[in-house]
Amino acid sequence: MVELDNMKMELAGYKEPLKEVKASLGLTAKLQRIEEYKREMEAPGFWDDPEVSNTKVKELRSMESVVETITDLETKYEDIETLIEMGYEESDESLIPEIREELDTFISSLENIRISTLLSGEFDRNNAILKLNAGAGGTESCDWASMLYRMYTRWAEKKGYGIEVLDYLDGDEAGIKSVTFQVNGENAYGYLKSEKGVHRLVRISPFNAQGKRQTSFVSLDVMPEIDADLDVEINDDDLRIDTYRSSGAGGQHINKTSSAIRITHLPTGIVVQCQNERSQHQNKEKAMQMLKAKLYMLKMEENKEKLDDIRGEVTEIGWGNQIRSYVFQPYKLVKDLRTGVESGNVDAVMDGALDQFINGYLKWINTEAKE
Repeated sequence: MVELDNMKMELAGYKEPLKEVKASLGLTAKLQRIEEYKREMEAPGFWDDPEVSNTKVKELRSMESVVETITDLETKYEDIETLIEMGYEESDESLIPEIREELDTFISSLENIRISTLLSGEFDRNNAILKLNAGAGGTESCDWASMLYRMYTRWAEKKGYGIEVLDYLDGDEAGIKSVTFQVNGENAYGYLKSEKGVHRLVRISPFNAQGKRQTSFVSLDVMPEIDADLDVEINDDDLRIDTYRSSGAGGQHINKTSSAIRITHLPTGIVVQCQNERSQHQNKEKAMQMLKAKLYMLKMEENKEKLDDIRGEVTEIGWGNQIRSYVFQPYKLVKDLRTGVESGNVDAVMDGALDQFINGYLKWINTEAKE
């Protein structure tokens, strides 16, 4: 039975990668730490310091999740082996579709956890803060910004991540001029850092009465959420703080008072703003947290090229700076210009199917780092 032979060989090819992933995750050490944490939690006084105890509970859950994932993968591998043997023994071709489905699920799960082992950056485990800015092009670019915002929120929802809008500015006629939002979940920044740059759209514009193809650009800035008590020295004289009225799609917390805050760091030109919170004080606090995070990342970078990359907004949102193209007409194709990863299923991508591009970037950047 040729198909069974092929699937048996395919499964065998993943035996070593499974062992490598298990070793790279330090499962033995994690199991020991899990037992240690459980003993600590049973000890008197563990819950006296909520900050420390909550941190350890979060770490425990994370470690248990990793152990459970690997255990499930090992079980899945053995189950598929058993199914294949049953197929041989019973000469039952009806098992082939089931085996194929189980094998595909196993491969996908292994690939996802293998990719997660590449998330070793200092802030990769943190929440992510994203800011979309429409480029030149008026309504068309604003509409493209709203499409990208939907794409990222759909991706986050599929991952089980939470979304929190921090700042929102409507387009003059349609769409979004700019939006800053936070994606909350483990490894959110590690995954989404791949999305930073200019995104290019080619389509027949619904806003063009002549039905001509049009190219639009939107920039995306991505940064990690970093602790509010981060030790970064900021001179008050270097700041310009403006207040303005909250606006846009924010729900009941968007009010009619001038509670929104915009902070400009004059030496670097970094601009951060927040209108999500209920009071001006809370908005200022969140904006200062974002500013500290940006300045901290600048400080940690040693060469000017990297410093420019994380300095904030992309200076020119247009030709020559895009990281990815989304072509709707005359054909359908989404292509990452750094990694070469592409997809002809544009609708799925715009509905949040971004993992192939994110995974491709993580593999690419990891290979680049080794060379």
